[in-house]
Amino acid sequence: MDYLEKVMALIAMSGAARSKAMEAIMLSKQKDFKGAAELLETASKELKDAHKVQTRLIQEEAGGTKQEITLLMIHAQDHLMNAMTVKDMAKEFVELYEHTQKN
Repeated sequence: MDYLEKVMALIAMSGAARSKAMEAIMLSKQKDFKGAAELLETASKELKDAHKVQTRLIQEEAGGTKQEITLLMIHAQDHLMNAMTVKDMAKEFVELYEHTQKN
């Protein structure tokens, strides 16, 4: 996988993870907590894969392979950080909806 492919993979995987996290919130609002948990698990797997790509890029740079910092790479990093935050917040929302349904 070349540099551009890695950057695009970061964007794609992060976007998919964010979408799954948002879907999990929607399912929990509909009281589908099992479905929400499954979507959060899928989001976590997507983020884990994205993080592996990011780690590979960091290791390459640390090993002496310098890459140009492009707007696309900044966009990819932004997507990854945003997806991680949304997934963490979605987990909290799902737990909150589940807790309020039990009471």
